[in-house]
Amino acid sequence: MKIFVTGTAGFIGMHLAHSLLEDGHSVVGLDNFNDYYPVKLKQDRHARLTSYYNYKGIHGDLCDGALLAHLFKENHFDVVCNLAAQAGVRYSLTHPMAYQKSNLDGFLNILEACRHAKIPRLVYASSSSVYGGNTKLPFSESDPVDHPVSLYAATKKANELMAHTYTHLYGIQTVGLRFFTVYGPWGRPDMAYWSFTEAMLAGKSIPVFNHGKMQRDFTYIDDIVAGVKSSLFSTNLAPYEVLNLGNHNAENLMDMIATLASALGVKPKMELLPMQPGDVPATYADITLAKAKLGFHPSTSISQGLPKFVAWYRKYHSI
Repeated sequence: MKIFVTGTAGFIGMHLAHSLLEDGHSVVGLDNFNDYYPVKLKQDRHARLTSYYNYKGIHGDLCDGALLAHLFKENHFDVVCNLAAQAGVRYSLTHPMAYQKSNLDGFLNILEACRHAKIPRLVYASSSSVYGGNTKLPFSESDPVDHPVSLYAATKKANELMAHTYTHLYGIQTVGLRFFTVYGPWGRPDMAYWSFTEAMLAGKSIPVFNHGKMQRDFTYIDDIVAGVKSSLFSTNLAPYEVLNLGNHNAENLMDMIATLASALGVKPKMELLPMQPGDVPATYADITLAKAKLGFHPSTSISQGLPKFVAWYRKYHSI
């Protein structure tokens, strides 16, 4: 197939594109290489893709509607996967307009491009953050998601509503994937596992919010990529879908820190702090639907995944 993937210099986007290329698909990738975190990491990820004859990388922005229209007209994509977005809960508290631009304006451009090009299926990244302050665990797709606690979460819920509208009006099949705390090699420096690694190796203390009483459904990147690929190709999907992709295992933050410290061979220094604005105490995915519709069966525990990240981190930074 010929597949359009946005955010291919990003963490999940690069891994997805790499896997699709290995499978023999043709991939056109788009990324704006913004400076939310170091651009060099994005450039290094991108460099892993450019050696493939079946990859074409475009330096551009979702907000450039004319560029998208040109790419869709020129390439005749079989399926589209939109992973580009402004990420980060805490950053949305200080840079709200970045989320309006990328996650709302940019997503609308993607929907419009798919409509005019008659793309049969659009897969897009939503987030576990849409569950907001829900206390019922695990989070199920049928749970209410109308009480977001960050602007980032609100934009992701808005994406699901926008997708529903385009499915209803124009018959585009849309598949929203609610990702749960994705981690692994080539990951994001703004995520806790990366910043904790950096601090622990430097002998610095790490900030532990809510005094460590946090739970996260840490999901390894290879498991996520398998789920995304199934969502691109599965014949078992309704016209409008929203599915959880998580590990179905809520890990205690203190256990994650202990596992990471063991992989690094250090003793962590912790600064216990109150809950951060916009954060939630727990995430935990009910993946019953993803199992049934995508054959999704995540298999990587943090005791397996975190050492793989540490090994990559040491190699990447030559330490």
